[in-house]
Amino acid sequence: MKALVVANQGDQSVNRLQIAEVAKPIPTADQVLIRVHAVGLNPVDYKVVEGGVPAWTYPHTLGLDVTGEVVAVGAAVTDWQVGDRVSGHGDLTQNGCFAEFVAVPTYQLARIPDNVSYETAASLLCGALTAYTAVERKPNLTNVRTVLVHAGAGGVGSIAIQLAKLHGLKVFTTVSTGKVKYVRQLYPDAIIDYRQEDVDTRLAQLTDGLGVDLIIDTVGKAEAERDLRRLAYNGTLVTIVDVPDLTGAPVFDRGLSMDVVNLGGAHLSGNPFQQADLGKMNSEMLALAAAGKVDPLIEKVISFDQIKDGLQAIKDHRVIGKLVAEID
Repeated sequence: MKALVVANQGDQSVNRLQIAEVAKPIPTADQVLIRVHAVGLNPVDYKVVEGGVPAWTYPHTLGLDVTGEVVAVGAAVTDWQVGDRVSGHGDLTQNGCFAEFVAVPTYQLARIPDNVSYETAASLLCGALTAYTAVERKPNLTNVRTVLVHAGAGGVGSIAIQLAKLHGLKVFTTVSTGKVKYVRQLYPDAIIDYRQEDVDTRLAQLTDGLGVDLIIDTVGKAEAERDLRRLAYNGTLVTIVDVPDLTGAPVFDRGLSMDVVNLGGAHLSGNPFQQADLGKMNSEMLALAAAGKVDPLIEKVISFDQIKDGLQAIKDHRVIGKLVAEID
């Protein structure tokens, strides 16, 4: 079968990726074999190429977000059948889905509703499930009124805004100047252009100086450290990229809390309940899409042969919205 691969350990750049013929995988007892129809492209796809993964053997097939049709089931699989339309977010230590076929464990899978296309399902995995974890799993929303979502034009931020709005929260988001118009379609209550405005000053105005109840940080450690001082009393920071230094932060005085999202870590956790939650969250996201409550904001659907160029475009920040590739 054809696959997009990192051919050798030293090939640590997107332009070294190759389309190659590799052996079709054989599912183990707890896996299914999927004929791939569409895949989602993510920043993590090029980042793991550049950083390398010690567990890889070569050639290594890339790709985490898969949709397709089950064509074979392992000996221990009972809940999935040949012909099922499925999607799943994969384990980056294993061979991935930028290929004609992929074998995956069943815990990560969800059935795709009839009114949801393979392309839409492929766009609702890595970034969307990260956002889902950040809004629906980590924080206690009981006493939350306001939420700040950083980088609202991104794959995580755009979904987090939509989920927070479904809860009736007042949503603020930060974006760069060129993405203000794009983010307006999500109807946040306030858009903060961080290139033109002082974020702290604007948040103080928006919250009457009380601070924000929930902040979802998709930027990095330095921003997360600033976020700790933007939180309201009893506020919560959910960080996705890195953990802030808590030295000097008013954590106890203001009753602050912090949660960390590491979506793919569930695969290596050894915890079957957390692994199964990947599939459960996937099902819940697909149900929202089927009901028309969440828009994955697909920018473009490309061909298999264009995946390499698509990853480079993501790295170069030339993509706003979700990039999906059709395999068949």
